[in-house]
Amino acid sequence: MVAKILSVIAGLWLMAAPYVLGIAEIAANNDHIIGPVIASFAIISLSPCTSVVLKFNLPLGVLLLLAPWILGYENNSDIINDMLTGFFVIICSLSRVKIKKRFGGGWEAIWKSNSLHEIEAKQRGNGKLEMP
Repeated sequence: MVAKILSVIAGLWLMAAPYVLGIAEIAANNDHIIGPVIASFAIISLSPCTSVVLKFNLPLGVLLLLAPWILGYENNSDIINDMLTGFFVIICSLSRVKIKKRFGGGWEAIWKSNSLHEIEAKQRGNGKLEMP
């Protein structure tokens, strides 16, 4: 959960950094595009059933690491900001999430016998599974 919240903060920082640090136009445009995407993926991943979405930030972090050379940043503050934020986003996206509760079993529950839904229904009811 901490990595997800820190990723949201990193995305918000990328949106604010051009105004706070006075970043050049090329780096500012890059931060204004990547920042909201990172924050959006992190917010979506806050729900336990969509926690895997945090992994989508991994390529964005790599892009932030490589952006100074791909886009040709000139200022050291721009380079340091994007590289540190990119490294931070990569570390957050690689954090392991402990699954506390399973949700339904996915598409596999349709064709698998003794799926999680079926087992729970048998435990709650009289052992018979009734179809509507």
